[in-house]
Amino acid sequence: MTQETLLRQIIDYDNRADPYPLYAELRKTPVRQEGDELFVVSTYWEIKSLLHDPRISSDARNLSPGAAGTLLQEEEASPLPPSFLRLDPPEHDRLRRMTMRPFGPPETPRRIHNMRGELARIVTDLIDGFGDRKQVDIVDDFSYPFPVTVICRLLGVPREDEARFHTWADTIAAGLDPAPGRDAVEQHRVTQQARTELGTYLSGLIDERSGAPGDDMLSELVTQHGPDGQMTRTELLSTASLLLIAGHETTVNLITNGMLTLLRNPEVLGRLREDARLAVPLVEELLRFEPPVQLLPQRTTLADIDIAGTTIPKGASVWLVLASGNRDPQRFPDPDRFDPDRKDIQHLGFGSGIHNCFGAPLARLEAQLALTELARRLDGPRLVEDPPPYRQNAVLRGPRHLDIAFEGLAR
Repeated sequence: MTQETLLRQIIDYDNRADPYPLYAELRKTPVRQEGDELFVVSTYWEIKSLLHDPRISSDARNLSPGAAGTLLQEEEASPLPPSFLRLDPPEHDRLRRMTMRPFGPPETPRRIHNMRGELARIVTDLIDGFGDRKQVDIVDDFSYPFPVTVICRLLGVPREDEARFHTWADTIAAGLDPAPGRDAVEQHRVTQQARTELGTYLSGLIDERSGAPGDDMLSELVTQHGPDGQMTRTELLSTASLLLIAGHETTVNLITNGMLTLLRNPEVLGRLREDARLAVPLVEELLRFEPPVQLLPQRTTLADIDIAGTTIPKGASVWLVLASGNRDPQRFPDPDRFDPDRKDIQHLGFGSGIHNCFGAPLARLEAQLALTELARRLDGPRLVEDPPPYRQNAVLRGPRHLDIAFEGLAR
C-alpha cells in the first residue's frame, strides 16, 4: 500500500463506516509525507505536540502557493472574513476572549450550568414527539433538531424563527457534505444563497439587539465594552455564523455516534439506563472512541519543524488525524475497545491547545443529557441497519441516518 493510496482510501467514502484499520496503518509512519507539500500526522504525542506548537498556524494565508490546493474543501467561499477558528494570535486570542465572556468562565461562569433544565426539557419534548412510532431516525428526529434548537436559544433567535434557522443550517451543512451525482454548480448556488440569507438575518438581529438588548449571548456580544473593545459588524456576523454552524454540527455527530456505540455495546447501554452518573465518563470515552471531528486538515507551518524524524518545511499543509491519535496504543491500552471505565481519558476529541473546542462544555452537557434520556426512555432499542449510511464528509464523520426500532417509550 503506497502512502498516497492510503490517504486516498481514508478520504474515500467507501471506508467512511470504519476508517480505523486505515488509521492503524497510517500510524506505522507517525509523520507521513504526501507529495512535496502535504504531511499527515497520526500518532497521539506528535499531534498533541503540534497542537501546542506556536509554529503551527490555522490561517490558510500562511500556506505556500504549492500547498494551498491540498486542503479539503470544508466550506464554500464566503463573503465574511475568517472566524477566529481560522486565525492565529493575536487576532484569534482577542476574538475568542470576546466571545468567551458571555459564554463561560470567568465572566459568565454559570451560563451553561443554568441551561441544564431547559436542555432537559428540549430532550423530553423531542422524545415525546416520537409518539406511538416504533421506529425513528435518530439524526432527523433527535440529534439534529436538539443542538440547533439549543444554539438558537443561546443566541437569542426568536422561537418563531427557529424553523428558518433549521433550514439554513441544513442547507449549509449539505454544502459541507457533497453527495455523488449532485449538481455541484447548483449546490454552490443554493449554499451561497443560504449563507447570504443567514447573514442578512443575523445582521437584522444585530441591529435589534443594538437598540434593545436582551439576556442572550448575541446581545452581550453586540453591547460588550471590555478591555478588547467591541467587535466590528463583520466580526459579529462571522462569530455568530460560527457559533450557529460549528455549535451544532459536531454535536449532531457526537450524539449520533454515541447512540450507535451504545447499541453496539448493549451492556453499557443497560448500565447507563440504570445509572445516569455513568454519562460523564461515557461521553469522555466516546469522544476518544468515535470523535465527531476526525481530522484537522487546515494547519500549516510558520517555520521548518522537526518531528518524529521528519522535517516539515515552512508553509506545508499539515493534516492532524485526531481520531487516529485517539486510537494510538502507545497512549491508550486496548484502544479499539469502548470502555467508559477507562482511566486517564485525555482524548483529542475536542482538539487541544489554543484552538481547543470553544463549545466543549455545552457539547458535553448536551450529549450527557441526550444519551441518558434516550437510554432510559427507549424500550428495547435495536439498530435497523448496521453500519448505517454515513455522511460524505471525512472531517465531520457521523451517520447521515440512524434508524432505530424499539418497543415503545417509557415515561
